[in-house]
Amino acid sequence: MTTHTAPEVQEMGCHDARAEVRAVVETACRLRSGQARRFREDALLVVSELTSNAILHGGGLTRFSACMEDGCLLIQVSDQSMEAPHLVRHNPELPGGFGWMITQRLASHVSVDIQPDGKTITAVLALP
Repeated sequence: MTTHTAPEVQEMGCHDARAEVRAVVETACRLRSGQARRFREDALLVVSELTSNAILHGGGLTRFSACMEDGCLLIQVSDQSMEAPHLVRHNPELPGGFGWMITQRLASHVSVDIQPDGKTITAVLALP
């Protein structure tokens, strides 16, 4: 299992998390087929959404991990907010607002664990 702890937001960001997910997925899958490349791109999109939302809306990224278990990629992202993610009504005058919906569509399972010091979102993506 690959795990990173980020006591300060500046130490780990979206780019670092994406690189870690790419390495975990490519090591596990030896991506060559179209399905495998799509899986990698879906995983990178999910980790980008979760880490950027932790940084922008969650008070900062406090923990990140990515690992393969039983043919599934587990991505865990923790932040300092105790507010659960939610769908927002799209406002054409503002960018964004699709991250939670995208994560839920691409992951086979998503859970939110709220603790006194923040929350951890776990996204599971099953290999094709």
